[in-house]
Amino acid sequence: MNGKLHLPAGTTSDDPYGVVVTPESAGWSYSSLRILELPDGGAHRFATGELEMIVLPLAGSCAVECDGERFELEGRGGVFRRVSDFAYVPRDAEVTVRGRGRFALAGARCGTRLRPRYGLAGAVPVELRGAGQASRQVNGFGTPEGFPFAEKLIACEVLTPGGCWSSFPPHKHDEDRPGESVLEEIYYFEISGESGMAYQRVYESPGHPADVLAEVRTGDVVLVPGGWHGPSMAVPGYDLYYLNVMAGPSAERAWRICDDPAHAWVRDTWDRQAVDSRLPLTTTEERP
Repeated sequence: MNGKLHLPAGTTSDDPYGVVVTPESAGWSYSSLRILELPDGGAHRFATGELEMIVLPLAGSCAVECDGERFELEGRGGVFRRVSDFAYVPRDAEVTVRGRGRFALAGARCGTRLRPRYGLAGAVPVELRGAGQASRQVNGFGTPEGFPFAEKLIACEVLTPGGCWSSFPPHKHDEDRPGESVLEEIYYFEISGESGMAYQRVYESPGHPADVLAEVRTGDVVLVPGGWHGPSMAVPGYDLYYLNVMAGPSAERAWRICDDPAHAWVRDTWDRQAVDSRLPLTTTEERP
């Protein structure tokens, strides 16, 4: 189970993609992620098929062409440099990405063809969550609140300072019930520094077997078809970034989670602690 859910960097590559996770390869129905890598002056054309997608620069800038529209994405020097702009492209579209860098194509199988849209970096909600050693930053570029123009796709970025734990308390979203929605989830990781590493835990919830405790490095992916997941542990000295991509069967595009009751009490301690002073790690201003 650990080997199936933890996909080390390079193990799913298919040129020009450094990462390829499709609903078929993951063994589920909705969530998808590709990491497109383009050289200087590069261009790549692809069909979205049944997937709606968000094109998100991880490092670099690009132009996204779709349905006769062209969106110039300023992008960023890297995920620890700034909050990025992005482009939404619908299902059943032909898309061309022109530029240089590394770009996430976060996708979800959906039924409705919507129109392409540009997402402004300055409009991305930046939220500081948790407190103390559970402090983290969430950039909600593709959440229902931050981008209400998708049918199924939910996506966000989480940045965790070195020495902090995020995705904590452990939580799940594998049952359709009040307060919880069914969502297949992808974690894509980048860690600061050449030797940077972090750790990810996924474990069994009722009816959903899982057992992952993985050392993750830049380019690694962890799949969460179900089960409790968290913490995501940033080791001291190395900041942790992960991109979350989620989608599920519900007609409502909603991100509802349930905390593991064994650890839910931790939330009640946050009002007595300060958020880590290093946060936010990124804003709309480019860091050197």
